[in-house]
Amino acid sequence: MTFGGYRAAPDSIDGSAHILLEIAGLLEQGRLDGDAGTMARAPRSHQDVSEAVHDFAGFAADQGTDLAALLTALSTLLRSTGNAYTSTEAATAAELRSFVDSSTYAPGKRG
Repeated sequence: MTFGGYRAAPDSIDGSAHILLEIAGLLEQGRLDGDAGTMARAPRSHQDVSEAVHDFAGFAADQGTDLAALLTALSTLLRSTGNAYTSTEAATAAELRSFVDSSTYAPGKRG
């Protein structure tokens, strides 16, 4: 359906919601491995390097979790929007069908 140059396609909306959810899942799966993070700790590396890696890993984990949560929330909102659009479209079509079905044509006189 197109409105003033904008186009809405429920299948596309639903597909986009799925993609956002898949990206969130991939972000969660791609978190820094605990063993890889501990390999940079002292005494295996210099204390300054160990602290920098620890700080970075904590920051990256926080940011990754926040992004995954944001993408999941956007997916949910997009799915709700698609459902609302589909419901509204069906209700509008039903009302129009009811109007057309209950109407009769009465030719008027032209004068």
